[in-house]
Amino acid sequence: MADETYKGEFYCVKCKEKREAEGKVVVSDNGRRMAKGKCPVCGTNLNRILGKA
Repeated sequence: MADETYKGEFYCVKCKEKREAEGKVVVSDNGRRMAKGKCPVCGTNLNRILGKA
């Protein structure tokens, strides 16, 4: 499987608002696809659950 990326809206918990960011798609232990990125404003790690793989 190729390295997949996700570009779209993440919710930043620290800023408490939605941010446009790009992140890598990974499959978590429970089989869900998640996108992991960084907030462009504060640098906090962002996670977004994309659904089942």
